[in-house]
Amino acid sequence: MARYTGPKHKLCRAEGAAICGLTTCPVIRKNAGPPGQHSQKRRRKQSDYGLQLREKQKVKRMYGILEKQFKKTYDRASRTKTATGEALLQILESRLDNVIYRLNLAETRPQARQLVSHGHVLVAEQRVTIPSYSVKIGDIISLSQKASNLNFVKKLAEDKNRKVPTWLEKKATVGKVKAKPQREDIDIDINERLIVEYYSR
Repeated sequence: MARYTGPKHKLCRAEGAAICGLTTCPVIRKNAGPPGQHSQKRRRKQSDYGLQLREKQKVKRMYGILEKQFKKTYDRASRTKTATGEALLQILESRLDNVIYRLNLAETRPQARQLVSHGHVLVAEQRVTIPSYSVKIGDIISLSQKASNLNFVKKLAEDKNRKVPTWLEKKATVGKVKAKPQREDIDIDINERLIVEYYSR
């Protein structure tokens, strides 16, 4: 299955969550429902399976991951000593593209993924081009000189309203991983229990 490249806000409205990461997302506005003229009337009560599938799809789309890679990530989480759902979110949050997004060095995760893929991101002063690369405690993440001078990066750096999670710290365009992300640090509307139930069927 190819990565979705259509209208991002259509997915956000379908999932009922701002998965695009933009503050201008329609679902943040009151009464923004799923796509379609009569979308509010079409909502039906979902089965347990439907709820589980929807939650899995929402998280996949939020982090921009395809099914095969998401299943591998889930399997990896299930082998840890941490509760599987929490471990899954920790692994997803620790992806390099997500960390760039969380450090406010990109406005969205797709934009962060592009920075990584194009060779603009360094970890411990070494160029890393793999968006799924897992950062570790103590890692120093920075942008190339060229990326640091991009207009959107400068604009984000000046935005005092954008907060960095407590497990990260940032100065200018340099960030550091201080700790593992904990469940309470992940401020997104996800019910990871439904994903565990989906894969436990």
